[in-house]
Amino acid sequence: MERAWRGGQRVLVNDLVTNGVICSVYFFKDRGCDEMTSIRLQAKLTYDLQAYVDTMYGGPGKGWFRIVTDSAQARDVIEQGKLAVVLGVETSEPFGCKQILDVPQCDRKDIDAGLDELYALGVRSMFLCHKFDNALCGVRFDSGTLGTAINVGQFLSTGTFWKTEKCAGPQHDNPIGSAAAPGAEAKLPAGVRVPSYASDAQCNVRGLTDLGEYAVRGMMKRKMMLEIDHMSVKAVGRALDILDAGSYPGVISSHSWMDLNWTERVYGLGGFVAQYMNGSEQFVAEANRTKALRDAYGVGYGFGTDMNGVGGWPGPRGADAPHKVTYPFRSVDGGSLIDRQTTGERTWDLNTDGAAHYGLVPDWIEDIRLVGGQSVVNDLFRGAESYLDAWGATERHQADADLARGAPATASSTEWWNPFTSYAPGRAVDGDRDTRWASEWSDEQWLRIDLGSTHRVGRVTLDWERAYGKAYGIQLSTDGANWQTVWSTITGDGGLDTARFTGTPARYVRVMGTQRGTGWGYSLREVGVHSD
Repeated sequence: MERAWRGGQRVLVNDLVTNGVICSVYFFKDRGCDEMTSIRLQAKLTYDLQAYVDTMYGGPGKGWFRIVTDSAQARDVIEQGKLAVVLGVETSEPFGCKQILDVPQCDRKDIDAGLDELYALGVRSMFLCHKFDNALCGVRFDSGTLGTAINVGQFLSTGTFWKTEKCAGPQHDNPIGSAAAPGAEAKLPAGVRVPSYASDAQCNVRGLTDLGEYAVRGMMKRKMMLEIDHMSVKAVGRALDILDAGSYPGVISSHSWMDLNWTERVYGLGGFVAQYMNGSEQFVAEANRTKALRDAYGVGYGFGTDMNGVGGWPGPRGADAPHKVTYPFRSVDGGSLIDRQTTGERTWDLNTDGAAHYGLVPDWIEDIRLVGGQSVVNDLFRGAESYLDAWGATERHQADADLARGAPATASSTEWWNPFTSYAPGRAVDGDRDTRWASEWSDEQWLRIDLGSTHRVGRVTLDWERAYGKAYGIQLSTDGANWQTVWSTITGDGGLDTARFTGTPARYVRVMGTQRGTGWGYSLREVGVHSD
């Protein structure tokens, strides 16, 4: 890492990573396999490393390896020429939130306690799921032999294998395939086999659960950044809807495990995207494919190495490859003359060894420059600024007032035949997602909200129950008699919708349904009305 820092790197996100099932089959472990226990230990060891580097460089605070807990502190560290280290978490069962036979093993109190503990440790970004479906969300799968082995691990941990369905949109999860993994499969109980999967059913049936939504909103309250790589596309879609409804920028795709169709949506929120540490030719090709988007949003680029993980790293291109790295070379920032690294009796050369360890990151970036030109490297060296911009915007985010909260609401009709539950219009503006308004079962229905006085209205959020509107519009009025349609759709698909439009003065807001998406009526858990 010191060599990477000397080569110009200024931001490093150190994810604390573990997996209880992999730990359980490891022969040489010296501790238990509880994932949160491992996370705590890794955090401690990272702080220990900071202290060790400080000792090498003359005392507390003097080392180049500096753990930071806010974006301003990171900028200060970088201005000193040091490496700003951000702590993240990437684990399959955070806070003990596993599921066994689809039954959650955690509750909201566990999530709040877990988020508070991680925040106190200095963690500022995290994944809610990793390799196994858990009580928070479904995963995006792995492919091939590794995928089969992980699917076995999922069964051993949860009692269920991955389940797939046909995808509802252009995004899809990774194909599982049917590759054998004899070593892993031998650990299955007698008579249990890994299921086969239809090639046209490439989406995880499990999305973001109610507990997962609670965790996302909890991260937003604590100004933490959500890593969406590894989430199923169904989970990512719902998470992005929640972030979009709150205009929350704290979203990251850090190592190419997100469906690339989500890229512009992440940029639109103000988030950050990085590519996996692929070989230079592949990295350049993907960077060029998305460059127009980066230029449109004025952002830089990042790379995720997955060092110490199970992913691969760039192999050697060969001593005779065109545009090979020539030693010594000057680092991109001009601060260092970099020759081959010697460790003990071993001398490393990217051309013949590949990116074998983190110290060869500067050599890999030089390889990218030689293969793809300075433009890709320039985007990478704007990456730290873009990451800190996203982090800073996350810290500054303030949830704006919901003008509809507690306001008087009326409706064209209310489902009345359930004697045990009220579906009154006011239930859609009471701030409680466990209640809802429900109409009678016909197409032409409306819900009207009286804001009490005239306000500027520019955004309306609609959290649908299963009975959603396929075709509906948002109408505004200053007097309750003359209405203006400011937004409409004929392709509604339920979930959480955010309608944005030019800010308009209004006292009354009306959701006007013209076509139902199901055989039921229209049902809204919550409607939010915002100025912008």
